[in-house]
Amino acid sequence: MDAVRLTGVLEDRDAWRATHCSIGRAMEVVGTRSAMLILREAYYGTTRFDDFASRVGITEAVASARLKELTEAGLFERVPYKEPGKRTRHEYVLTEKGRDLLPAVLALMQWGDKYLHGGKGGPLEVADDATGERVRVEVRSESGREVPLGELRVSVNESRRRLRE
Repeated sequence: MDAVRLTGVLEDRDAWRATHCSIGRAMEVVGTRSAMLILREAYYGTTRFDDFASRVGITEAVASARLKELTEAGLFERVPYKEPGKRTRHEYVLTEKGRDLLPAVLALMQWGDKYLHGGKGGPLEVADDATGERVRVEVRSESGREVPLGELRVSVNESRRRLRE
């Protein structure tokens, strides 16, 4: 079975627990279906509250709660706007932190395209606008080598040595 190689104090899996896991912490921020679909819509250009609710197919109460959580987590910034003759309202604009989640969202889309559509691919294709080449998310080393699961190594980040996980 392919698995990452745990090194150092992580080798004895019974001696630690992943209580400060970055995956778990990220899921606390974006771990609901509605949060992920709101992010999808933001990547597609949606910025207004009513549009998020209708495009995602959620109630205004759920949209309000998710947008508040995502804004408090720093993924969106509320920016005021005013249409002529109307009151000031707010748009939700992705921050750098929100834009940096794009690879994770695209990875989920890519996985869904491969496994959840009967082998026919997904309903949408993502391509480089400049070249037309399809875009895919891959696990690569800093030098660009694709690294399969069985060739990944996980070790303690020595600058955060507080491992009691």
